[in-house]
Amino acid sequence: MRKNGFWYRVFDLYYDGFRNMTLGKTLWAIILIKLFIMFAILKVFFFPNFLKTHAEKGGEAEFVSKELIERGN
Repeated sequence: MRKNGFWYRVFDLYYDGFRNMTLGKTLWAIILIKLFIMFAILKVFFFPNFLKTHAEKGGEAEFVSKELIERGN
């Protein structure tokens, strides 16, 4: 990779910045843990797959269109 190339300079900027962080590493770890909790754990327990439980297999599109039409009236 060329040392004066744009992508090398961008990579070097972020690499050097993350390498020299002290408090930032802890904050990034907290952010990643919170994102994991929000998207993995909460989805499993609080957001069930509604279409899977209410629509027939292969008939999801018909179920959605029927619901949209009924709720529109």
